[in-house]
Amino acid sequence: MPLTRALFIDAAERASVRHVKISEPDADHVLLRVHHVGICGSDLHYYFDGANGAFTLREPLIPGHEMSGTVEIDPSGEYASGTPVTVHPARFGTEDPRFRDSPQLWPQGSYLGSASTWPHSQGALSEHLLVHRTMIRPLPDALPLRRAALAEPLAVALHAVAQAQAHSAGARIEGSRILVTGSGPVGLLAIAAAAAAGAAEITATDVLPGPLTRAREQGAEHTLDVRRDELPESHYDVVLECSGAIASVGSALRSARPAGTVVQVGMVPAAPRTVDLSPLISKEVRLIGAFRFSQEIDAAIDLLAARPEIESVITHELPPEDPRALFAAARDAESSGKVITAPWTPSDETRRQ
Repeated sequence: MPLTRALFIDAAERASVRHVKISEPDADHVLLRVHHVGICGSDLHYYFDGANGAFTLREPLIPGHEMSGTVEIDPSGEYASGTPVTVHPARFGTEDPRFRDSPQLWPQGSYLGSASTWPHSQGALSEHLLVHRTMIRPLPDALPLRRAALAEPLAVALHAVAQAQAHSAGARIEGSRILVTGSGPVGLLAIAAAAAAGAAEITATDVLPGPLTRAREQGAEHTLDVRRDELPESHYDVVLECSGAIASVGSALRSARPAGTVVQVGMVPAAPRTVDLSPLISKEVRLIGAFRFSQEIDAAIDLLAARPEIESVITHELPPEDPRALFAAARDAESSGKVITAPWTPSDETRRQ
């Protein structure tokens, strides 16, 4: 049985690269060679905190759900060896007819690199990845593997935009004034998604100059350092709250216009927090959640192929063999946008037994 290397998070600030066995693919599965994996906020929480919100590590976890790679073995012959792909990281659970069109909300689902399930759903931060063939998304010729690693987080941003458009009172992203709070990687991709949807004006916030510079590169006309700049009240048609900071949730509600929409994209702590909800009531603001995505990864692939400049969200490409440096870089919000892994260096120990 083949061996491959994988990065395991064992507990808070404890991670190592180890060899694991790979199962041979059957007719329903495809074996991929992983080229790039993006490090996201949930990966950072697992590494630095040992938990992501309510999901606590109970066994070693291979993180990673943002990936690109190539087909290694497809027993069915549908995909030739070397076919460039990304994956939809979800296996949707039991259909609930109350929300048939939102499979990300169905119970018993799983997600690559997540401790939300038991046993945990192991992720993509390994040399090889075995996935169900329904998760495969082949890439167009115009989309290189490096940029394709952004497909999953861009799908999250596109789902947030879709949530805003579905729930706004007579307003759409096109022609609207948009506020994006938090200019980390998801915020940057939310800016790109809003710009692609035809926003008339995009304002981005953060507390650091580096993210604000990157926000302007993605199409934000205005940037505000919320440590010193005042956000205008009741000004924005749609607010995409991407920071997950509780103070920012309150600011989002104050900044939304009457009958405006706030979409909560950033994950907030799984604990009681104080938020001033009076603007929600007095202005009849719509506060909407956005959890992962449904099928927006297909639109994300198309947008990445059409808009190569989105790749500038990636600021670091680091070896997966050094977990400490990898997670430290991704945690440094001032200097880094999206951090991705470089392809694994060849190893004589990775072999077939």
